[in-house]
Amino acid sequence: MIAGFPDAQPIAGLIGGLMIGLAAAIMLLGLGRIAGVSGLAAQAIGLSASGPPRGVAIAFTVGLPVGAFLVALLSDGIPATFPAPGLLIVAGLIVGFGTRLGSGCTSGHGVCGLSRLSRRSIVATALFMGSGFATVALMRLTGMI
Repeated sequence: MIAGFPDAQPIAGLIGGLMIGLAAAIMLLGLGRIAGVSGLAAQAIGLSASGPPRGVAIAFTVGLPVGAFLVALLSDGIPATFPAPGLLIVAGLIVGFGTRLGSGCTSGHGVCGLSRLSRRSIVATALFMGSGFATVALMRLTGMI
C-alpha cells in the first residue's frame, strides 16, 4: 500500500505503461507512424486522410475498448463511476477541440513526442499537465471534488 493512495496498483500501472510504450514503439518502428489516439481515431472514422492505413487505425482504435473489456473480464476489474452523459459529451467535444488545436492528444505528445524530444510535444505536454493541475486545484477550491 502506498501512503495516501490506498487503492494504488503500482505493478499494474507499470505493466500498463510498458504495454503502452511497446505499442507506441511497434507502431513507430513497424509503420513509421506516431501512435496518437486522436489521429488514429480521426483516420478510423474518415476525418483524416493522413496517417497509417485505415485498417490499422480501425484495429488500433477498436482494440482500446476491447482490450479494456478483456482485462476487466480476466481480473477483478476496477470500479468506475461516470458523470452524467451530457457532461461526458461536452467534455469529449472540448477534448476533441483541444486535440485539433494542439495538433495531437496526450498519447501522441506525451508518450510519442516526449520520447522523441519533440519541442512541440514538450510544450504541449507541459500545457495540458498544467491545465490538469489547475483544473483539479480549482475543483477542490470550489468543493466540486
